Amino acid sequence: MDDANAIAECQAGNAEAFRFLVERYQVEAFGHAVAIVGRREDALDAVQQAFIKAYRALNHFELRRRFYPWFYTILRHCCFKLLQDRDKHAAIDTDELEILGASCDRTDDRTLLLQRALQQMPVEERELITLKHLDGLSYAELAERLGIPAGTVMSRLFYARKGLREKLARLEKEFV
Repeated sequence: MDDANAIAECQAGNAEAFRFLVERYQVEAFGHAVAIVGRREDALDAVQQAFIKAYRALNHFELRRRFYPWFYTILRHCCFKLLQDRDKHAAIDTDELEILGASCDRTDDRTLLLQRALQQMPVEERELITLKHLDGLSYAELAERLGIPAGTVMSRLFYARKGLREKLARLEKEFV
C-alpha cells in the first residue's frame, strides 16, 4: 500500500488504513517534534495530537498532494501550540534533551554542548537547522515544509547557523 491508497481508503471509510500512515511516519514525525519542542514527552504528545488532527481532516486532503509535507504543517502547529501552553519558566534538564536523537553518544562533551546550544536557539532556527542538517532536506523541500520561499530559507538558515556557531563558542568557553 502507498500513501495515496491509504488516504483513499480512509476517505472511503476504512479507518484502519490510517494505521499505515501512522506506522510509516511516526518515527520521522517524532524526530521533528523533538527538534521543535526539545522534550521527549512533549514530542510524543504533539505527534499524537497531530495524527488525530490529520485523521479528522483527511476528508479534505487532495490526493495529488504528498502526505508528509501536509502532515508536517499540522505537526508544526501542534508543536508550537504546545510550546505556547508550556510553562516558559520550567528548566529543561540536560537528560531530557533529545534534539540530536538516540544515535548520538550522550557522554560526548561536544554532543552535550551542541544539544545545549540547539536548545538555547529560537525554536524556528532550531527546527530549520535540524531539518536541513539532520534530515538532509534541500532548500526546496524546506521551503515546501515551512511554507516560505527558498530564498527566505537560505537567509534564515544562514543566520541560524551563525547563531549556532556563536552559542557553541560561548558554551565551549564556559565549559573549559
